[in-house]
Amino acid sequence: MSVRIVRLGTPRLPGEGLRIGTVRRLPRAVRKERYAADDWFDVWYPELSPSAALVAQARAAATEAEWDAFVRAFRREMDAPAPRRTLDLLAALSHGADFSVGCYCEDEARCHRSVLRALLDERGAKLG
Repeated sequence: MSVRIVRLGTPRLPGEGLRIGTVRRLPRAVRKERYAADDWFDVWYPELSPSAALVAQARAAATEAEWDAFVRAFRREMDAPAPRRTLDLLAALSHGADFSVGCYCEDEARCHRSVLRALLDERGAKLG
């Protein structure tokens, strides 16, 4: 049992389980009934995505310092009570269920899902 961090829209791995889309916006030109069938996500959960302002900041980050500023700001957003409780829940569930959390970005190192991975790891999640 574990949580995997994935790129949405990529083929599912065996045993990946429920795929949670932690993105601010739904995929363009994809019909709602195709989200799961086309390996986007089973459940859309934008509450674990950066705010619109932070998405813009992340996209504009050209230097490590700018990226680090985004990471600090996103961590502050995820420290609000609701996201904090959600992360605690997902970390606990990772010990008894297989599921995945993802975003569209090609490079995880420059994606908020790298921060989600770290936040889940800090909470003792079993990462796959």
